[in-house]
Amino acid sequence: MRVRTNVWAIVLVAVAGCAPQPAPSGNQNPGTSSAPAAEASRGTIGFSALTLKNPFFKIIADSLTAEAQRNGFHVIVSDAERDVQEQAKHVENFLAQKVTAIVLNPTDRIAIGPAIEKANEAGVPVFTCDLECEVKEVEVAGHVGTDNYQGGKLAGEAMIEVLGDGGGQVLILHFKQANSCVERVRGFREVIDKRNEERTSGKIEIVAELEGGGLQDQGFRAAADALQAHPNLSAIFAINDPSALGAATALKQVGKTEQVKIIGFDGQLEGKQAIKDGRIYADPIQFPEKMGSITAQNILKYLDGEPFDKVIYIPTELYRKADADRDPALK
Repeated sequence: MRVRTNVWAIVLVAVAGCAPQPAPSGNQNPGTSSAPAAEASRGTIGFSALTLKNPFFKIIADSLTAEAQRNGFHVIVSDAERDVQEQAKHVENFLAQKVTAIVLNPTDRIAIGPAIEKANEAGVPVFTCDLECEVKEVEVAGHVGTDNYQGGKLAGEAMIEVLGDGGGQVLILHFKQANSCVERVRGFREVIDKRNEERTSGKIEIVAELEGGGLQDQGFRAAADALQAHPNLSAIFAINDPSALGAATALKQVGKTEQVKIIGFDGQLEGKQAIKDGRIYADPIQFPEKMGSITAQNILKYLDGEPFDKVIYIPTELYRKADADRDPALK
């Protein structure tokens, strides 16, 4: 992925979705507002997460909060629950509370533009984390996220590895409203297309690209539908662990766990456990703790007038069963 030189907003995602999670300790309940702490010496940071039901975004929220508090800030965490209108309300609430800075995991890469524009007009800097805003007319002070294009290429390489010379039919479970997922699929397709150009047989055919919503239940339904339409399916690329886990459940229900291999994305604990158990083949893993802490550090540098990299993409690493077998965090 090319590093952009223009200014961006910071989206914080505490990612990649499963069962409901409690709000980070010391913060407000999801979707509600709390008054800034009187003892805060540097000010207040408002963070609107894509969804705190996804453990990935909760990790971002926790690491952002911890780093900000170490530097004298109070943090308000709100759960947008994947609703751009709710997130726009969060921005309005933050501005009414006179926050020092705003961090977003944009719920929609385009529709969030007007909310960021309001913050621009109020002179409050907006940072994005994990997810980006793609409206060029608004000003984003900084972005920290994953190199999703690079991660998508790793996913493509893992798909070639697991399918071998025989190739096969592949389903993509997408989430197009997130630019991060668009980049993952772009990188994945590039690697697959290049491999197919070099072969006359044993090609990898992408037979369907379905909306998995980045959610376990929606990923399950999409995979189940695809299995009926494409009984000879060989593999699935899911853009995050929740949708990959949903696909794994669909495969189990029809007895095709051995036939159809899954490449996920994220490196959530449940996803890593599924890799160890053989339900998922591999994941390009992300580092949400770094996203949250670096975002907080960049806010401090911005306010102090210090230089910082306005766009940071953290590379992913491919995580296979051998890695899971050595992972002390797993059962």
